[in-house]
Amino acid sequence: MPIDFHAERNRTSYASRDVSPDWAETIRTLIDPDGLDVADIGCGGGLYAAEWKRLGAATVVGVDFSAQMLGAARERHRGFSGIRFVEGDAGATGLPGASVDVVFSRALIHHLGDRDACFREARRLLRPHGLVILQNRTPEDVALPGAPDHLRGYFFERCPRLLAIEGARRPRAETVVAGLRAAGFGGVRSRSAWETRQVHAGFAALAADLRGRTGRSILHALSDAELEDLIGFIGTRLSGEGPLTERDRWTLWWGRADSEAADPAGLTLA
Repeated sequence: MPIDFHAERNRTSYASRDVSPDWAETIRTLIDPDGLDVADIGCGGGLYAAEWKRLGAATVVGVDFSAQMLGAARERHRGFSGIRFVEGDAGATGLPGASVDVVFSRALIHHLGDRDACFREARRLLRPHGLVILQNRTPEDVALPGAPDHLRGYFFERCPRLLAIEGARRPRAETVVAGLRAAGFGGVRSRSAWETRQVHAGFAALAADLRGRTGRSILHALSDAELEDLIGFIGTRLSGEGPLTERDRWTLWWGRADSEAADPAGLTLA
C-alpha cells in the first residue's frame, strides 16, 4: 500500500539522516542563496530546509501537508533561527504572494495529482526574478541498473512491479519543462545530478534502514516478506564489510519568475 504521510509511525521517515555536501555543491551551481528568502514546498522532516539556511539563506519556510512530519521537523530543528515550518498544500500553501526569492521542492511532484497547481503556486510565491528549483526523478533516472553505490536499481531488478509503479508516477523531463513554462516561468532548464543519500556503516546498517522503509515511499508497496526478500537479494550483490555509500541520480529543473530579465538584480545565478 502507498505510504501514509499522516501516520505517526512514519513521523521521522524523512527526518532521520544528514544531507550530503554534494547536494549543496549542486545548488551552488544554480544560485547563491546568501541573504535570500526560501520556501521549501513538501519539506517533510525539514532536512533540506535546514540546508538552505546553512547555505546562507536569510529565512526559510518549510511547507508540508503532514502534521506528523512537520512535528518531526520542528523537533529536529528546535532553536534553529530563521526557519519555520507551516502546514499547507503544495497547490495552495497559504503563504503570501511575492514573498520569497527561491521556491524549492524535492521528491514531491511525483506524489501530486495536480502538478500544474503546484507550479502555479510556486510562480505566485516568487518575487520578480525569483527562481524555482525542482528536484525529482524521471523514468530514466529510475531505470538505471543497480550497482554497489546505486542500490535503488536493485529494487527494480528484484521487484519489477515496483518499476511499473515508478514509471507511472515519475514525470518525464520534458513534461515538467512544459508545465513550468505554462505556469509562467522563463529560461527553464534541466540537468541530472548524483546525490549521496547516505553512507551506511555496513550491510547490517543498510538492512535496518531498508527494513524501516526510511525515506523510501516506494518500499511501502512491498509486504514485509517481500521486503525481507529484497534485502537478502541486495546482500548477494554486495561484498566486503566496509562502509556502503548509497547514491541516487536525480533530475533538477529550474526557471525564473521573470522571463524577460536577462541577469536579475539581487540574485546570483549560475
